Order: sequence, then structure tokens, then C-alpha cells
Amino acid sequence: MDGRPYHHGNLRAELLAEAERTLRDQGIGQLSLRDLARQAGVSHAAPRRHFADRQALLEALAEVGYLRLGDELRAAIDAAGPDYETRLRAAATAYVRFATEDAALLDLMFVVKRGQHSAALDDAFGRLFTMFDDLIRHGQQTGVLQPGDPGRIRLLLLAAVLGIAALVTSGSIDTGQTDALITDAVALFAHGPR
Repeated sequence: MDGRPYHHGNLRAELLAEAERTLRDQGIGQLSLRDLARQAGVSHAAPRRHFADRQALLEALAEVGYLRLGDELRAAIDAAGPDYETRLRAAATAYVRFATEDAALLDLMFVVKRGQHSAALDDAFGRLFTMFDDLIRHGQQTGVLQPGDPGRIRLLLLAAVLGIAALVTSGSIDTGQTDALITDAVALFAHGPR
């Protein structure tokens, strides 16, 4: 035993916060339960009470990401008021902001989702994309968006939004162009080419 305490306040939350910092600063390759235990000042065995292995840690981190992104989108949509296009632009802006500020976490969220994963991760993912589908259905019901499969329309919207985020994070465009690109993409999405 290394002499460090086994018990620690809210260790799960602290480990996830440390994991997110490590992911952002050093990349996924540097995430290990042993290193996280050291950073939290607990025994190397303590994290195993919360995460059976590294994969369980990655799933929990992805779940936190989906929940946070969902909360940010919901807050943006709710603050946007009743105008549909404003709500759609607010959602797109919140998504781009998350994708550019937490790019490593967003990458992890999609990588982990592709493999076998927990029901909790499925639930967090489902709630986020149900919110998008509901937003798209609302646009269809009000006649702003064309009829069609909301899931397919969501994919097209996310492709545009993630494309803008990729242009920003790669340095291909100046960050000052982000809002104008989002506005143009939402207008094109809602009204079609002019």
C-alpha cells in the first residue's frame, strides 16, 4: 500500500474532472486510472470503486460530455425566445462553442459511443439527440423546415455545425467568422438556397 487514503469526498466527480483536464491538455493516450489516483491524492486502488477499468472511465467521461452538451443546448434554446430560426441558431451556436472549446471531449464522446457501452451513456446520448429531433420537428410543424425524417435532417444540421467547428479548431478560418457562418448555415438550412 502506498500510504495514501482510500476514501475521499466525492472521488468520482474529482476523477472525472481530472480526466477531463488530462484529456484536454495531454490527450486520451495519457488517461490512466493510476495517474488519476495520484493526481487526486488517493491510493491507486481507490478509482476502481467507481470505474472497473479505463474503458469505464472513458464511458463515464463521455456521458458527462453528452449531459453537459445537452444542458448547454437546452439553456441556449430556452434563452432564445419563441422565434424558431433564433432557437435553431442558438442551438447551433451552443454546439459549435462546445465543439471548439471541448474538442477533445467531443471526439471522445463520439469514439466511445461507437463501441460497446453502458445504458447510462446511451441514455445521455439519446436525450441530446432527441432534443435536436424535437427542435427539427417543431420547425417542420411551423413550416420553417421542409418535411422529412427528423433524424436525417439532424445529421445534415450536425454535419454543417461540426464542419464549422472543424474549420475553427483547425485554424482554417478566423474565430471572428464563426457567428456569421452559423447564421448563414442556419438560414440556408431553414430557407434553402436563395
